[in-house]
Amino acid sequence: MQLKYLKTLLEGQEQLNRIAGLAWSPNHQKLAIATADRHILLFDDAGERRDKFSTKPSNPANGKNSYVIRGLAFSPDSTKLAVGQSDNIVYVYKLGDSWNDKKVICNKFPQANAVTALIWLSTGSIIAGLDDGKVRALHCKSNKSQSLYAAESICISLASNTKGTGFLSGHNDGTIIRYFVTDDANETSGRLVQHPVPPFALAWPQGGFCAGGCDQKIVFYDTVGRPVRTFDYSRNDREITVAAASPNGQAVAFGSYDKIRIFAWSPRLADWNESAIKEINHFYTVTCVQWRRDGARLAIASVTGAVILFESVLKRTIWQDKFELIFVAPSQLLVKSLQEPAEQMTIESQLGLEIDDVRIMGKDNYLVARTEDSMILCDLTRNLVSEVPWTTSGRHERFYFENPNVCLIFNVGELSLVEYGESAILGSVRTEFVNPHVISVRLNERGNTKNNKKLAFLLDAKTICIVDLINQVIIGQVSHETKIDWIELSETAHKLLFRDKKLRLVLIDIYTAKKQTLLSNISFVQWVPQSDVVVAQNNNNLAVWYNIDLPEHVTLLAIRGDVIEVVRDSGRTVVRSQEGPAEHTYQLDEGLVEFGTAVNDSDFGRAIHFLETLGDKPAAKAMWHNLAVIAIEDGNLRVAQRCYAALGNVSKAYYLNEMIEEADKFEESTGTPGIMCPEVRAKLALLNSDLRTAERIYLEQGDIEAALEMYKKLRMWDEAVNLAERRGYGGLQQLKEEQMEFLMSTGQEEKAGQVLEEQDEPEKALNLFLKANKPARAARLAMKTPHIMDDQQLMLKITEGLINCELYEMAGDIALKLSRPEAAMGLYRKGGAYARALDLAREVAPDNVTSLEEEWGDWLVARKQLDASINHYIESGATQKALEAAVGAKQWRKAVQIAKVLDEPEEIQRYALDLSKHLAFSGDVDGAEDLLVRANMFKEAIELLNRHGKWERAYAISEKHLQAEEMHDLFVNLAATLEEQGKYRDAEKVLLAVSEPDLAIAMYKRRELYDSMIRLVERFHKDLLDTTHLHLARQLESKGKFKIAEVHFIASGDWKSAVHMYCSSGRWEDGYRVAKQKGTEGASNQVAYMWAKSMPIESAVRLLTKLGLLDTAVGFACDSGQFDFAMDLCRLAGKSTDEVHMKIAMSLEDEGKFEEAEVEFIKANKPKEAILMYTHAGDWKAALNVAEQHLPEAVNDILIGQASAALDTRNYPDYEALLLRAQRPDLIIEHYKNEGMFDEALRIAEEHYPSAMNDLRRLQAQEQRRNNERNDDSRAYLQKAAEFAKREEFRKAAECLMQIDSSNTDDAAAVERALIRAAEICNQFLEGKDAIEVATQLGPRLLQIKQIGPAAQLYLAADMPKDAVEVFIRAEQWSKARRLAKELDPELMTYVEQQQKSRLKTEGNVEQLADIDIMSALDMLAEQGQWMRCLDKAKQINAAVLQKYVALYAAQLIREGDCVTALSLYLTYGAPPLEANFNIYTRIAMDCFALREEQAKDDQWRSLRDFLYKLLKSLQSSEHAKTQIAQNVEKFLLISHFYAVRAACRPVQSLQPIAARISIALLRYTDVIPVDKGFYEAGIDLRNAGREAEAFVMLNHYLDVCEAIEEGSGHLVDHSDLAATDFPSSVPLPEDLHLKNDPNLHEEVREWVLAISMDQQVDQLLPTDDRGLYESALAPDEQTCILSAYPVRGRQPVTFQSSNRQANRDVWSKFTVALKMSPGSKVADIIAFVEKWNGQANSSMH
Repeated sequence: MQLKYLKTLLEGQEQLNRIAGLAWSPNHQKLAIATADRHILLFDDAGERRDKFSTKPSNPANGKNSYVIRGLAFSPDSTKLAVGQSDNIVYVYKLGDSWNDKKVICNKFPQANAVTALIWLSTGSIIAGLDDGKVRALHCKSNKSQSLYAAESICISLASNTKGTGFLSGHNDGTIIRYFVTDDANETSGRLVQHPVPPFALAWPQGGFCAGGCDQKIVFYDTVGRPVRTFDYSRNDREITVAAASPNGQAVAFGSYDKIRIFAWSPRLADWNESAIKEINHFYTVTCVQWRRDGARLAIASVTGAVILFESVLKRTIWQDKFELIFVAPSQLLVKSLQEPAEQMTIESQLGLEIDDVRIMGKDNYLVARTEDSMILCDLTRNLVSEVPWTTSGRHERFYFENPNVCLIFNVGELSLVEYGESAILGSVRTEFVNPHVISVRLNERGNTKNNKKLAFLLDAKTICIVDLINQVIIGQVSHETKIDWIELSETAHKLLFRDKKLRLVLIDIYTAKKQTLLSNISFVQWVPQSDVVVAQNNNNLAVWYNIDLPEHVTLLAIRGDVIEVVRDSGRTVVRSQEGPAEHTYQLDEGLVEFGTAVNDSDFGRAIHFLETLGDKPAAKAMWHNLAVIAIEDGNLRVAQRCYAALGNVSKAYYLNEMIEEADKFEESTGTPGIMCPEVRAKLALLNSDLRTAERIYLEQGDIEAALEMYKKLRMWDEAVNLAERRGYGGLQQLKEEQMEFLMSTGQEEKAGQVLEEQDEPEKALNLFLKANKPARAARLAMKTPHIMDDQQLMLKITEGLINCELYEMAGDIALKLSRPEAAMGLYRKGGAYARALDLAREVAPDNVTSLEEEWGDWLVARKQLDASINHYIESGATQKALEAAVGAKQWRKAVQIAKVLDEPEEIQRYALDLSKHLAFSGDVDGAEDLLVRANMFKEAIELLNRHGKWERAYAISEKHLQAEEMHDLFVNLAATLEEQGKYRDAEKVLLAVSEPDLAIAMYKRRELYDSMIRLVERFHKDLLDTTHLHLARQLESKGKFKIAEVHFIASGDWKSAVHMYCSSGRWEDGYRVAKQKGTEGASNQVAYMWAKSMPIESAVRLLTKLGLLDTAVGFACDSGQFDFAMDLCRLAGKSTDEVHMKIAMSLEDEGKFEEAEVEFIKANKPKEAILMYTHAGDWKAALNVAEQHLPEAVNDILIGQASAALDTRNYPDYEALLLRAQRPDLIIEHYKNEGMFDEALRIAEEHYPSAMNDLRRLQAQEQRRNNERNDDSRAYLQKAAEFAKREEFRKAAECLMQIDSSNTDDAAAVERALIRAAEICNQFLEGKDAIEVATQLGPRLLQIKQIGPAAQLYLAADMPKDAVEVFIRAEQWSKARRLAKELDPELMTYVEQQQKSRLKTEGNVEQLADIDIMSALDMLAEQGQWMRCLDKAKQINAAVLQKYVALYAAQLIREGDCVTALSLYLTYGAPPLEANFNIYTRIAMDCFALREEQAKDDQWRSLRDFLYKLLKSLQSSEHAKTQIAQNVEKFLLISHFYAVRAACRPVQSLQPIAARISIALLRYTDVIPVDKGFYEAGIDLRNAGREAEAFVMLNHYLDVCEAIEEGSGHLVDHSDLAATDFPSSVPLPEDLHLKNDPNLHEEVREWVLAISMDQQVDQLLPTDDRGLYESALAPDEQTCILSAYPVRGRQPVTFQSSNRQANRDVWSKFTVALKMSPGSKVADIIAFVEKWNGQANSSMH
């Protein structure tokens, strides 16, 4: 506990100025201070001085200074102040209502000695301690005082306990005495302890008391005076002067010199501890300490006259800016309202337990606090507090505060009721249904002072249980066939209303258990407050039951809108309804309402007065009747008489008047209330038709005569006789004679006969029966009496009577008894008793049985009992009649069975048509067909089968029974009829049945149903399918139906014709689309180029730029020689023309126009290409000119190249000159050295490269030594070759030269020279076959020694161009290979390019490959997985190529399960509305939707949303705006937007409920998002929100879905629990479980669902709202909130300027507030996107 300084009320003086007393008023409003100058100062609760008045001496003669004030005390009601004075008196001042009211002495109590101490107990008594040791009680009401006890020493201190029922007195000798002023104390009064020193500081807290004094010690004692703890301050403190216990007894303040010590009780430690010390310098001795009644303030006063105010609190909290919670003690707190009007309430645990949890709930009207073993409930509006025992249960209780008198607490399946202001649980029941709509409590309402406390609740979904909470017994239980969704007791708890799921309103009388349905289709129902009148809405009618005891009397009023409440105030009862934004009111008849109230309150006078004012109104009659019944039940005969008189029921009024007179006489004679008169009670029972009760009353009085007389007056002779027999009445015989006389006199012969029969007088009874014309009774009596049967005359008379009465069967029985079977049979047949007749015939005439059966059937048919006659006809063998009867009785099944028995067609034909119709109607077409065929009705059978589409079967029957031509015409005509009726499929089936598919094809062609036509062609003429497609396409093209024609062109595989069709008709866009979708990439580019050519140049540039084909078009223009067009495109597009000039130059080069080509190469800034052109052409001079002018650094390369050319021709002088000019003598020396020409090499080295001389000489010497050591075979071959050459045998010469190799010489140069010489011979002298054979052998050897040029020349000379080109390819001299191929055969160019591409791909040389074939290079990069390089290069080409490879990369990422990277790819490179990409876009969205929330990055949903938004915009501006993909993308966008909103709401606490809503509403899209994911996330969010019932349904459905996924069948999923939702019931099942990688979570969900399913406290159903739907479900006419995904409901939703979407206003407000409170959140992005998508929000209220 802490003491916080608040204010100094009075400043201390320099001299002694002792404050004599302090007192706080119990209502906290006033603080009284008694000063040393005998004045009383009054301060308000804020510490402001408001008043001052002076006290007076007991004897004015002694002067004003003759006394001092010894004590102050306020009265319990805070209106009076007691002042104890040293001049032997106590004054009581009345302070008045306002501060400035005059202070009047209202009581004065003179005493024998000076007053030393004073307190005022809360029980009403003032306790004063006197100087002589006496303690006296002063009573203000009687103005008298009495001595309670006397001690031997002066009373120096008094202390009250916390309840105000007792006090302690401390005396100067250390004695401490306890005294209780009430008798209910558990402890004894008397001397408790002898304290070591005078206990000037004395206090009585909880659990004992404490004292302090001049020994500087504070001692705490238990309740019997044993010291439990001592605090010794003798070392550093002065005497303890004063003490005061806090109002709750958990803290004590002790005052000493300059110091206040606070001791607090610890409930956990069960001990006192010093909790706070407050030192106040220069305060000096503390003379007074006083706590405010709520314990929040502590006032202290000193001997110098200073008064200081402290705040005493443990802690302080603010609850939602509405309430301040101030803990002044562990078990006490103050609740202070921060809103006007500011109110304060003290809440304290009566058990002294520490309060550890406080919540304000129920619209801020109720407070719930918890302690370790109890719960405190407070009604803040009425200041009612209840503390009930409550064990800790995890704090999962749910509280319902809808009832103003009682709090409903639901915990672990148990419903507990706590009445506000009562510290005990009113009752507890077990139930799973805790919705306030299905619980009704009534507690002594409508001024009912009886203990009338009832509870009605649902025992299960269809059973209501009613409990008397006083006796804790069940007084009623009501079962219903349908689930119940609303119940409510009447205020008197006599009636119960409930409504079921079918909207039927049912009334239950609790006392009689009578159940009655009042009305159906009820949407609203309520008891009118303070009455038993019921108001309900039925469609557009308002039903009012002013008298609920007569529910058939209902008043109906037409109303508008939906009823929302019934209000009764100021003598008016009004029903309020709402229709859209408008409200309507309807006033009820207050008089009728008042009558019902008066009746139920038993105020009959008020009820009669009201009914008399009604006059003859129709409703008055029912009310008079109801009042009469109630008055009789209440025993008020005069009121009942008045009621029956008003009803005009004179007999009852007169009867009641007799009863009143008898009652008055009985009351006068006995003094007992007249209603207790037995005669009156009996007559009341008679009035209620309760004869048994009246009889019992008479018999209890011993008056059997009166009971018999009662029955005789009522003509109830049987009851009278029975009573007489039971009671052994002496006049029984006379009574029976009177009965017989009465019966005969009133013509009741039959009744008299019955009496005689019972008296065993059959003959007399028989005669009376015959006299009464009751022969049947006479016959039955005769047959029971054998001797009467012997009287033939009498039996004849009885038989005649029976026949006259047409009782033939009974007459037959008598004839049979008299052994006359033939007569009996005849009578049986005449009376229609054929069953008896048949039984008799089987015994006496078996031959007649069959005829009797048929006759019985005819008899039944005559009486229209056709169905009964069928079996009899069958038994008699009359099959034809049985068939007729079965048909007539519409017993079709039996008729069919009978017809199957008949063999002759003629017998069946009459009924075959009707029977076949019935069979066909019942679905048995085959049976109908069989019947018609058996009846030879073939055409009818065929028509029947045709009507039911069984053309093949009809054809089979017609083929069997009809002529071929007739059959064909029949079916063809039928097909024509069906065609005219538009039943083309049926007509097709008919024609196919007669094998006429061509006619069906022709029909479809006539009707232009080309799809069906193609289907048949594909089925019957598959070889003509392409031709048919093409023919249709041409025909449709001629009709201008290009779209359909396109379909058929493409189906025939001729997409080029479709493109040509569109292009020729000027529909370039469609042509481009077809070419792009169906053709090659080059084809679409070609169409785009032609499209651009058809347009003005400016439009062409815009088009090509839009398509991303500008560069491609320039290339096409150049390739086709349209260079001017290419230049125009580049010029208008601001593009460099270098490429065009390059293309022109290459074209001129191909034409051999080298000079013009040179100019274009220079314009293209490609001088190197010009140089290469000249070098390839061998024009070295021109190449040098270009190099010298434009590329000087290439001069040396040109000279070296020219030298190589000279070397190829063995022109060594030019070779040397050119290399020396290029300053490369090293190359000359190296060549000569490799050729073995050391002399030439030494010559060049000596002149131009002296440093190489030594090496050359050394190598020359080595070579000479080797040559000398080797044999000289090679020379022999050379000599032979020379000889063959001389003889012109050139082939042999070449072959000899080819013989020289490394085996016969070590001189590689010699071998090279020999081979080159052989090649020269072949080139110059060999032709034809010889040249080819030599070239075939020599060419590979030249290649082996790197002689590329000679080898190529060799193959050319031998007319082997491909081999020549192959030489350069193998040497990778691609430019020479291309140039040679171009000169020899253009077709070889393709071969060269293919080989170069293949080689570059094998080597992975992307850069060079890109220069040749960029597409192949891109493909290679893609294959290698180098996607970024691939995309960078594709981006340089055009957008179409880029999107192609973006799509390929995205497809690969999707296959790898990386939808996030695929999404970022399209965010980077854009998502064009290409139809080829639609599947990829869909897959990205679907895969993202399947991600777990933990897997999605922070901006994942926002990225997906932005991607889909851009895609939707591009789709809407394209040709796909109206297609299904656009609708799908819009749906995906909405889902991704909701995911983004949910992700933004998660971190913001105020928006977390909206996140849960979105999870629920997303289940509406489980046809898109994985269904198990949706239900899992919704269930988890609901469980986290504490909505366990809904969470159970969602997670249980999640488990069902998971089982279905594992089983692979969706039939396992039960959707019945979700009937009130808009969640789709048929959804695709995912391939894998959402939690497949986290089985622990899945098992946790399974265990939780299992636990909840076993917990009966959770209502395992989804709640429904006033629409009968689940809260997230969309009704057909409702829109989705763009922020919460819930239905837009309520008034004035937020709309947007550019769309029809809306948002709930409350949700929009929460987002705007969250934006301000959490500026760093993603809420700003959500609002910005919503307004970007839908336009500016119109969020202002109208």
